[in-house]
Amino acid sequence: MRQFGLIIVGDEILSGKRQDKHLAKVIELLAARGLALAWARYVGDDRALITAALRDAFASGDIVFSCGGIGATPDDHTRQCAAAALGRPLVLHPEASALIQQRVREVAAEQGLPYEPERDDNRHRLNMGTFPEGAAIIANPYNRIPGFSVGDVHFVPGFPVMAHPMIEALLDQRYASLHGAQAQTERSLIVMGGMEATLTPLMEAIEQRFAGVKVFSLPSVDHPQWGRHIELGVKGSAADSLAAFAALRAGLAKFELQLGPEMVRGEGPRTHQIGP
Repeated sequence: MRQFGLIIVGDEILSGKRQDKHLAKVIELLAARGLALAWARYVGDDRALITAALRDAFASGDIVFSCGGIGATPDDHTRQCAAAALGRPLVLHPEASALIQQRVREVAAEQGLPYEPERDDNRHRLNMGTFPEGAAIIANPYNRIPGFSVGDVHFVPGFPVMAHPMIEALLDQRYASLHGAQAQTERSLIVMGGMEATLTPLMEAIEQRFAGVKVFSLPSVDHPQWGRHIELGVKGSAADSLAAFAALRAGLAKFELQLGPEMVRGEGPRTHQIGP
């Protein structure tokens, strides 16, 4: 099964000037389609670091979304880094050029100004349509300025209002056949008074017994309702997770532990509490 990755570019994220809105949204978009994010990587506005991250992305064979840095200001490096990572020249994409000029014409009309394609600033805007040779464009429904794809690595703007609809369109068009392929059910319960070291042999036994099921343990020391506790659970296909969770419950019966509510999380992000 193909894995999904996410690269988020920008000093403003790493400095805290802006809060990242891409990671949570991409997880949500994937989960709604029975898919999952395998990895994410944050990179500042450094050409060497961006190029290295993109070289890894192209070599991975994963489906990767890269958000940010595809503009035409001095701190936008992603287009150039993508070309460097691929060893290809940057070229003006003819369809991107037409879309950018159309956008410039529309803005001029809105402002009651003449359309002047040869003006220096308008010629500079065409740099936003220079992509690695062989790239395909990604339509931008917000302002027409496109992103681009090279194979399964897709480049969209840093603005969430643009990036998220573009990623969603890719998922529903190019990757529609993958929907549901990574759907998992997560079942867990609250364990109070237990120690992870004590429960580890049980967790290992469950994973050995049920291939394809992952066991997880999320400890907490100061929960307002349950205090110090462990959320212990399994995730896998609906059938496998149900059987593995039953085995986990049976294994916990051997310990003198206080058990709290049980929870089920399906394909989407919502958690359902089914226990007391």
